[in-house]
Amino acid sequence: MIYRKKIIAGNWKMNKTQAEARVLVEDLLREIGKFDDVEIVLCPPFTALSAVSELLSSVSNVRLGAQNLHEAPSGAFTGEISAGMLRDLYVRYVIIGHSERRQYFHEDNATVNRKTKAALQAELRPIVCVGETLPEREADKWKDILETQLRDGLAGFGDKELADIILAYEPVWAIGTGRTASPAQAEEAHQWIRKVLGTHFSPAAAERIRIQYGGSVKPENAKELLSKPDIDGALVGGASLDARGFTAIIKNACLD
Repeated sequence: MIYRKKIIAGNWKMNKTQAEARVLVEDLLREIGKFDDVEIVLCPPFTALSAVSELLSSVSNVRLGAQNLHEAPSGAFTGEISAGMLRDLYVRYVIIGHSERRQYFHEDNATVNRKTKAALQAELRPIVCVGETLPEREADKWKDILETQLRDGLAGFGDKELADIILAYEPVWAIGTGRTASPAQAEEAHQWIRKVLGTHFSPAAAERIRIQYGGSVKPENAKELLSKPDIDGALVGGASLDARGFTAIIKNACLD
């Protein structure tokens, strides 16, 4: 069985000023120390990237991520941020296709594909999100939805590109709602994602890719979720805004 180092990413969404971000990161670094058994990524809002980047420059166990990017390298796109601008701030990861981007900003699988290509071309590591809505889950269409998102979102990529991508399965009905997919449901979805990838890429590449779970992950449920063999980490929303709680999730990822 291939070893996959777990990856825990904190998506702060539209929270924290620069000053608040500094306090949170300083608190977090005190909590985790030099802990590096898990890959740790912080994704603050764009306005706090510089402040967080400065604080992370002196540590090796926490990486910086962004919450979005534009597909073009530059141009007349008011309000947007390019991959090169993120690289300039030492960003290593970028979240692409989060359900909130799909829902509120009408991003589709083709948009996700273009943004993922832009990230890879800039040597950023994309965290590509997939997941079904509650009606899709209740209609038992979730497998078809995930397969379409994976096929279209990763179109044109091969094993080489897949090796630099992290996937995040986020059941839309469990994001910010307090509801969580049961560990069995989450594991089933992760297994299905890996199976689908095995039909579009080599089985070895599908086995190597890391797939996070995202959807109301908290210290109380992290241990059971992260103990599942196909769940390789978590994309954490609200709980990542509390240093102690986020640390508990990180440490739960290491328990056998």
